[in-house]
Amino acid sequence: MRVIILVGGEGTRLRPLTYAAPKQMLPILGRPMIEWVFENLGHHGVTDVTLSLGYLPDAFVAAYPDGQIAGITVHYAVEPERLDTAGAIKFAATEVGIDETFVVLNGDVMTTLDLTRLLNFHRERGAEATIALHEVEDPSAFGVVPTDARGRVLDFVEKPAREDAPTNLINAGTYVFEPSVLDLIESGRKVSIERETFPILVERGRLFALPGECYWLDAGTPAAYLKAHFDLLDGQRAVPAGWGTKTDTGYVEIEADVQGATISSTYLGQGARVSPGAIVEGSMIGAGATVAEGAIVRRSVLHQGAVVAAGAQLDHCIVGANGVIGAGAVLTNNTVIGADVAIEPGSILAEERVPR
Repeated sequence: MRVIILVGGEGTRLRPLTYAAPKQMLPILGRPMIEWVFENLGHHGVTDVTLSLGYLPDAFVAAYPDGQIAGITVHYAVEPERLDTAGAIKFAATEVGIDETFVVLNGDVMTTLDLTRLLNFHRERGAEATIALHEVEDPSAFGVVPTDARGRVLDFVEKPAREDAPTNLINAGTYVFEPSVLDLIESGRKVSIERETFPILVERGRLFALPGECYWLDAGTPAAYLKAHFDLLDGQRAVPAGWGTKTDTGYVEIEADVQGATISSTYLGQGARVSPGAIVEGSMIGAGATVAEGAIVRRSVLHQGAVVAAGAQLDHCIVGANGVIGAGAVLTNNTVIGADVAIEPGSILAEERVPR
C-alpha cells in the first residue's frame, strides 16, 4: 500500500514552537508527532510512505537519514513552491511514480483510524475517492461532509457557521484515491483538494465517505497539542509497547531522577530531573529537562532541555527546547514559550506566545 503524508505546512497555529522545527517533528511523550502517525500505519500493513515536504524539510531528512520510520520505508518529495493540498499530493505522487490506489493523510492528525476498513469500503463502493469522517461537536473549523445512505458524498462544505452545518461529520484528513484523481489536479500551481478537486468528484458521484469509530485529534493548536499528551497520560489512548515503562504510580518514566518529588501521571524523558519538593502532575518532562525545587508543573509540556526554576508555576503551558522559566514566574492558559527563550523571574504570562 502506498501512502502520502502531507507535512509541508508552516504550523502557524503552533508558533513560536514551529519557528525552530516543523510541527510534525514536535515531541508527543518524547516521540516526534510523525512517529505516532507511522505507528498506526504499521498496524495496517503499510510498507511505503512518501512525506510531502515544504517547510523545513531538512529536519525530517536529518532525523531519519536511513529512510526508515517505525520500520516503514520513507521517501521525500520536497515541493519547489507551496502548492496547497491537491498540488502537493500530485507533486509527491508524480515524484515517486504512484500509479495504483493510494492513501493520503495529514501529518498532524493523531488517530487510531482503521485504515483497512476504509480501504475495503472504498473498493466495495467502486469509489474514485473516499474520505474518512469524524463526528465533532462544533464542525465550524472543518470541512463538513453530508452523505446519502450508501456513503456517497452529496456536498463538501468548507468551514460552515456552526448553525448552518448540515452535519457534524467532518473531513478527518485521511483519503483513499484512485490514480485517476491525479488527472483532475493541474500541475505547477496551487490547488486545494477541498475547494477544487472534491467538488468535481461530488458532481461525478464518485466521492464517498465513511465515519470512523476511532480516536481522532487534530494536534495543530496549543490546546490540542497539550490534549494529545493528556489523552495518552490519562489512558484515553494507549502508549505503544516499548515506548516507555508504565510504573505502578501511573506515569511513564525513562531513567529520570525524581527522588523526593511529587509526581503523578507524568512522562519523564531520559535524563529528566525533578528536584525534591517539586510537584509535577499530568505533564511531559522532556529528555534532560529540569524542574527545580518548589516548582509546580501541572498539565504542561516541557521539551528537551527546558528548565523550570525554583518556585515557578506552570499550568497548561508548553515550553520549547532549552527554554528557561525564571524563578517564581507564573504561566497559565496555553502559554507557549519558544525554543531557547528565557522568561524573566517573577513574570506572569497567560495566553501569550513568546517568540524566539
